Amino acid sequence: MPGPKHPDYPKPPFPEQEQDLPGSFQRMDPRPDHGEASWRGAGRLDGMVALVTGGDSGIGRAVSIAYAREGADVAIAFLKETDDARDTARQVEAAGRRCLLLPGDISDPGHCRTIVAQVVEELGRIDILVNNAAHQDMFDSLDQITDEEWQRTFAINIHAMFYLARAAVPHMAPGSAIINTASINADMPNPGLLAYATTKGAVQNFTGWLAQLLADEGIRVNCVAPGPVWTPLIPASFPPDKVAKFGEDYPMKRPAQPVELASAFVMLAEPMSSYVSGATLAVTGGKPLI
Repeated sequence: MPGPKHPDYPKPPFPEQEQDLPGSFQRMDPRPDHGEASWRGAGRLDGMVALVTGGDSGIGRAVSIAYAREGADVAIAFLKETDDARDTARQVEAAGRRCLLLPGDISDPGHCRTIVAQVVEELGRIDILVNNAAHQDMFDSLDQITDEEWQRTFAINIHAMFYLARAAVPHMAPGSAIINTASINADMPNPGLLAYATTKGAVQNFTGWLAQLLADEGIRVNCVAPGPVWTPLIPASFPPDKVAKFGEDYPMKRPAQPVELASAFVMLAEPMSSYVSGATLAVTGGKPLI
């Protein structure tokens, strides 16, 4: 009988490359694997409705594809990467599920309330909220980080989670789940990512607080802490020489492909994980997160 599959994913060095923020997966070399050809659903989320921020590319795209193939309708919030978002919507619809595209800036609390209202109006309710969208940029010194950069990083990475959760919870029944994307940077901060790493520490604390607050309502709250992942944020925020070596200092000697994060998000969303709340699930390629 055949044994388990061991993926042969690309390892550094990668071609030096750069993009403008927030970036597109379609311009990356090598192109990321979001599970387009590999994810096989098993009905683990049948009949559920998910709202995924940053669902156009990267981890959010992989989660959207996996959720659809597991039986969920998916609403995708994204900033402005329309081509990526439409391509992800095609993947969702090819799985026989409905997909709602929600462009706009989640740093605006009014927009957060609007997209939740749109999901409820179009898809009926929200069973899973995935707070995944993030902003990062790299700086060599403290004085390079402008007031606007600091404030925007917090507005997208942590403030939006609060706005979206506050708007979504009244539409979530017992058994629903909120899943936040943290980072290994919450525990092992990269000095070049000061603003980003600070917000990811806040995400872990927000998750633990919200899990306790919503336990009586039967809503579970968890977070996933990825290590390096091959997403558009990397060529859009790192210098080309660092992109070429991205992930090589981790035990697996490579970054994760987005699809390798999807199983964590499916597990945390499915009803069989009914006693898992307030947890941080590390997906870090062998780097201990203790």
